[in-house]
Amino acid sequence: MAIMLDGFLRPCLSKLFSPTKDNSFTENTPLLSVSSEKQSQCSAVSRPDFLFGGESLENSSSEFERRCRLGSEVGSLSRSESTEKNELLDNLQEKLNFSKLRCFLKNLKIAGLFIIVVACSVLFSTSSDKSSPWQMLALSSLESFSGNLTDFRNSALLKLQIDGPFAGDLLDRRNDEYIIVQIVQIEDAVSRRRRPSQVIYNWTLPLNSRAKEHVIREKTFEILDSDTISINIQAFLQGTQLVPLSLSYQYLSASIESQVTVAAVILAGVYVLIIFEIVHRTLAAMLGSLAALAALAVVGDRPSLAQVVEWIDYETLALLFGMMILVAVFSDTGFFDYCAVKAYQLSKGRIWPMIIILCFIAAVLSAFLDNVTTMLLFTPVTISELKHEIHVWRLTAQRINPASREETAVKCLLMQKVLTLESLLRKKLRTFQRQISQEDKNWETNIQELQKRHGISDKVLLIKCLSVLAIVIFTFFLNSFVSEIHLDLGWIAILGSLWLLVLADVHDFEIILHRVEWATLLFFAALFVLMEALAHLHLIEYIGEQTALLIKAVPEDQRLTIAIILIIWVSALASSLIDNIPFTATMIPVLINLSQDSDVNLPIKPLIIALAFGACLGGNGTLIGASANVVCAGIAEQHGYGFSFMEFFRLGFPMMIISTTIGMCYLLVSHTLLRWNS
Repeated sequence: MAIMLDGFLRPCLSKLFSPTKDNSFTENTPLLSVSSEKQSQCSAVSRPDFLFGGESLENSSSEFERRCRLGSEVGSLSRSESTEKNELLDNLQEKLNFSKLRCFLKNLKIAGLFIIVVACSVLFSTSSDKSSPWQMLALSSLESFSGNLTDFRNSALLKLQIDGPFAGDLLDRRNDEYIIVQIVQIEDAVSRRRRPSQVIYNWTLPLNSRAKEHVIREKTFEILDSDTISINIQAFLQGTQLVPLSLSYQYLSASIESQVTVAAVILAGVYVLIIFEIVHRTLAAMLGSLAALAALAVVGDRPSLAQVVEWIDYETLALLFGMMILVAVFSDTGFFDYCAVKAYQLSKGRIWPMIIILCFIAAVLSAFLDNVTTMLLFTPVTISELKHEIHVWRLTAQRINPASREETAVKCLLMQKVLTLESLLRKKLRTFQRQISQEDKNWETNIQELQKRHGISDKVLLIKCLSVLAIVIFTFFLNSFVSEIHLDLGWIAILGSLWLLVLADVHDFEIILHRVEWATLLFFAALFVLMEALAHLHLIEYIGEQTALLIKAVPEDQRLTIAIILIIWVSALASSLIDNIPFTATMIPVLINLSQDSDVNLPIKPLIIALAFGACLGGNGTLIGASANVVCAGIAEQHGYGFSFMEFFRLGFPMMIISTTIGMCYLLVSHTLLRWNS
């Protein structure tokens, strides 16, 4: 039996394990030498074991397994290298495809924005200023004005502008002087329809006949019929004196709903550009301003260049520019670095106590100073010095246009310095989580080193800067209480910057100007134009009117509570999206008219406070919701530590929700439960 088994298995096993030629390998096949070498060694050792009976079968079994494993390893090595090559090719192909996609999206973005800019430019340039000239009037209690507004045709809106010595919005007809403007629709003499004239709109404006300064008031009326329209103006004065007025009117071709829709689309487009960082936020504001001006031109309300210039809040721009000059000179003293070291010393090297200290100091300063001023003075204290240094080296390298071998070498050296500093920064960031979770044990040694490197570099200049800054801040306070000081915040900042430039004896003025955030200033100028244009498109007015309608629909016993909730949240959300200054200016007359409505019966005090709370706290929701946010982002970006819209939104919007909720609860308790409004 053993002989038969041996005679049967021997040829089979020898055939199975005999070396065969694999046609899949060639001389150029990778790992062929390794495979053939190992196979030859394997066959040289194993083949004699199969020639003997008894134990050769056991040995052949183990040898069979070993050779199988060896073959699988060789095959896996070959497959592994082939897989790596395939993965490398796939990665290269993916990068190539991604690069092509990015190039395509970039070209698509440029083409799309260019088409929009060209279309808006054409629409704006082909529309003319259709406003009629100003008409001079003189009214008394005995004489009124009446006139026909011809050529109304199929226009949808009538826009009136009246210039005169108008008072505030609060009106008490028993004591104050006022005028009433009536829009009257008269019968059409051509048609056969016979109907009496009817007053379709009444507009009451309070007067102050002794005022020297005139104010322009405007209002838009929706005309549903194309019959002849006339205007009647009657004055109610305490004496027999005359009141000088100026009147101008124009017709608009689009309805209020259409203008509000267009304004909302423009605002949404600007936010899309900013949120997804398609373009810089300054360019996004400029594009939105152009689109809004083009929309006004299409509806027949194109503003002149002088009007657009008047829309810019130059007081804010002057305040920003003056304080930026002060901070630019101040930074040469090393004072901001010194303050940062002191904050690190007070916190004993712990991150969160340092953050709390900085937030507390900023909150106290903002309670007494303008928020923009606080950000300009305080943001440099919180900036990483290493990132600022990297940003400075990179800007220096970018300003070199290599035209020779020496300039190219210098630029390469500068970029090498940037790479070295970035590597150092990455090493420092690795220890950031450890510093947050536990106290820095070497904080005393670190403070000594920081004090040696970041002390006051110029004490004489520091004394000059502190003296001028103290005078500027003190004048800010006096401006609010002393009426003899005829300077606004912008003028004070400009004069203070001039004083410091003279005292500091600045010769290299270009260095100071390079530190001014010109992109931030231009952003604010474009934002002012954008918001004013959106206001002319009735977006802000529409929000206020819809809020008033919701309040009127609430039962009287719950009206004050609902009014506070609606006003504070509508103003908070709206101020997160649009500038709170034009929104507040538009909402105040709406709330005053709402409180004076006898059918509504609401006190004015809680409504105004709710508007103030919502407009102020809502600015913390987004990056462009408040001026201080934009200033802080601009300074941080200048120091190489910029942050995006979404990065601010993830932190700011929840804080806005929490702070607005606290303010709402406070107003509800004080004005609905405690009845402080009475």
